[in-house]
Amino acid sequence: MSRIGLKQIVLPENVTVTVDGNIAHVKGPRGEDKVMIPHLIHVNVEDGHVHCSRDNDEKRTKQLHGTTRANLNNAVIGVTHGYKKELTLVGIGYRAQLRGKDLVLFVGYSHEIVIKPLEGVTITCPSATEIVVEGNDKQAVGQVAAEIHRTREPEPYNGKGVLYKGEHIIRKEGKRAGK
Repeated sequence: MSRIGLKQIVLPENVTVTVDGNIAHVKGPRGEDKVMIPHLIHVNVEDGHVHCSRDNDEKRTKQLHGTTRANLNNAVIGVTHGYKKELTLVGIGYRAQLRGKDLVLFVGYSHEIVIKPLEGVTITCPSATEIVVEGNDKQAVGQVAAEIHRTREPEPYNGKGVLYKGEHIIRKEGKRAGK
């Protein structure tokens, strides 16, 4: 039994969900989002609630049931509040700046790294060592943040790199500490 798939999604006042074939259109104050619905899952919108149901009890259908409901819920949250990921640069000479909409990173390589945001995602730099990624689509915001994080992953000896805000790095002692 899919516990997540059986939960209803309560729609805020200013959010509308319309189902057109196998695509659900979610509109809200921050914009619009689309969610693909598998052919085995049915979505019903009534009285400010969204309810997902499935055709059968096969394992794959149950998996799609919970995933579809979660994707719809993420879209509703995205068009009402949005999603935000914050990253910090730790290291001597590490800095970030914006060039148009693109993010330019200087993180210890001999060249600069340019990251282009996906559609619907905005990148801001409040300071030279802070990066904020915002948007309505949870997957797109996470993808852009992961690309930025991947440019220089944090290393355990000095703790330098691109870190998510609040990320804890388990530090290692190094060779000299054993002597």
